[in-house]
Amino acid sequence: MSENIALIGGGRIGEALLGGLVAAGYEPGSLTVVEPHAGRAGELSERYGVRAVAGIGEAVDGAGLVVIAVKPDVVSAILPDIAAGLRDGAVVASVAAGVPTAAYEAVLPAGTPVVRVMPNTAMLVGKSMSGVSGGRDATEGHVALVRSVMEAVGEVLVVPESKLDAVTALSGSGPAYAFLVAEAMIDAGVDLGLTRDQATTLATHTIAGAGALMVETSPSPTELRAAVTSPGGTTAAAIRELEKNGLRPAFYAATRACAERSAELGRST
Repeated sequence: MSENIALIGGGRIGEALLGGLVAAGYEPGSLTVVEPHAGRAGELSERYGVRAVAGIGEAVDGAGLVVIAVKPDVVSAILPDIAAGLRDGAVVASVAAGVPTAAYEAVLPAGTPVVRVMPNTAMLVGKSMSGVSGGRDATEGHVALVRSVMEAVGEVLVVPESKLDAVTALSGSGPAYAFLVAEAMIDAGVDLGLTRDQATTLATHTIAGAGALMVETSPSPTELRAAVTSPGGTTAAAIRELEKNGLRPAFYAATRACAERSAELGRST
């Protein structure tokens, strides 16, 4: 990509995206990050070779893509500054959770292409699963541009914006579900007599290995589970207890609650 990219926000998510872009071969000189704290700005500039500035206007001027990576409650405060400096034809993407494209379109210059992104925390290690949706004025080309940028930190699925609440429920919040499962497995291991360090090593590497199997091999999760569940065996005994204690309905209820909360937050912005 030859366009300059302005990244609004130098926090953990912003830094993860910066690092991913540089690692993917983007020219550091084409990347500018807005970070008001001088110490943090210097740290990002030195670490990645990018330009770090305090002012939004300075960063946005000349940028072909502006990526908003701030907390949702900050978005409304910075949009006027972005709108004032945005060049004609520039694309605005946002990873701020729950803020609909209409909220950006209402403030930005008419016709500005807006693309909304729902990443997850695994982008910190280059393994994000991000949902991407184009707004009213975003073409397939604009969405493809943002998709290519987000692929620097993981996988990307393009969906209609109406599906982003479901994406939030499944992948946006999904890492927390996996962490909770790991917590439960660790506690169960301790209950069985393992040390906490032993249980942590066993649980975390087991979950990581299972994830790799699901992503890197062709069988479906159902087929993979069946392959290690021998009739009358140890795994079958464990699966029977998980099902009996409502694991599947719990996930249905949890993801439904998450999607509904995401929609509620979107309506309040």
